[in-house]
Amino acid sequence: MVTATSDQTLDILHLEDSLADHELAARTLKRAGLNCRLRQVDTLPEFQQLTSSESFDIILADYRLPGFTALDAWSHVAQKPQHPPFILLSGAIGEAAAVDAMRLGVADYLLKDNIQRLPHVIARALEVHEARQAREQAVSELATSQRRLAELTEHLQTSIEQERASIAREIHDDIGGALTAVRFDVAWIGRHCTEQAMQEHAAAAADMLQHAIGASQRIMMNLRPPILEQGLVAAVQWLAAGFERRTGVPTRLQTSSNVIHISPDIQLVAYRTAQEALTNIAKHAQPGKVDIELSDKEGVLTLEVADNGRGIAPEMRDKPKAFGIKGLQERARTVGGWLDISSRPGQGTSIILSVPLPSPSQPVRGDVP
Repeated sequence: MVTATSDQTLDILHLEDSLADHELAARTLKRAGLNCRLRQVDTLPEFQQLTSSESFDIILADYRLPGFTALDAWSHVAQKPQHPPFILLSGAIGEAAAVDAMRLGVADYLLKDNIQRLPHVIARALEVHEARQAREQAVSELATSQRRLAELTEHLQTSIEQERASIAREIHDDIGGALTAVRFDVAWIGRHCTEQAMQEHAAAAADMLQHAIGASQRIMMNLRPPILEQGLVAAVQWLAAGFERRTGVPTRLQTSSNVIHISPDIQLVAYRTAQEALTNIAKHAQPGKVDIELSDKEGVLTLEVADNGRGIAPEMRDKPKAFGIKGLQERARTVGGWLDISSRPGQGTSIILSVPLPSPSQPVRGDVP
């Protein structure tokens, strides 16, 4: 970008049918010490050809020209992604028309009677244009960074779930099988030994092994619950029943139907959201009840987990290390959804997951199209 104060030459295209006005503009810029090349055109086809084949730093345009107006020229320039500032320099334009032109994107306007201000108007237009380009570049870079972060988050979530599934299989196939086999052996020893002390030790060992087997099963279920194969409704019912059994807090589940058909990745996001929400409630909320609603109405999967507990203070939600909520929000984004959290201290918390569902004609994410 060439600025008005740089040593480089400004290339200016002047759309003007009056040679005298063109020369006046050139003299004004020269007296101001502006280093520029000023090229005049007076027809729309020539203007369109030049702006399509060459680049300019500034475009000056009279408003009314034979057979067209500056707005016709602007509509051609505005289609280009990196168009230069477009300034109206006219003696035949009212203020209302000039304001309307600026609403369309024209950088500025100046009456020919006040042409001595042209260098200042050009300098300001270049400054604003450069600032806008910098802002657009920053926005573009931020969008690219956010997209890459979202892709990384999705990759990490997928990797985590794959690793969880792998660990769950190993627990089931190796650890669970080995513990069961040892328990049978210990039980056999207890049945066939005659010493009372040995029988008591065998019984105690069998109880500990049974506890270990139960623990391994719970860990395996948390890592990759087989109940997900029965569908989201059954999985959330299992979560709610387990939460009520562990905490004693009445937990009610309301669903729009007994079976909700969604893709595996959306199902897993909804399940993990419900799991994390119930875990947070158990740790922090101290509620009297929990209500869970699950619906696939109007093409949107909606999961709401609400409690009437302590609520979340605003400063707690904004803590730098509040990774639980941030993780749920990022997880929702991986399937094109979003997470809403509503909470007031002493009045409970509501966590709502919303995920748009594909229409029946669209391939489902996670399935093979």
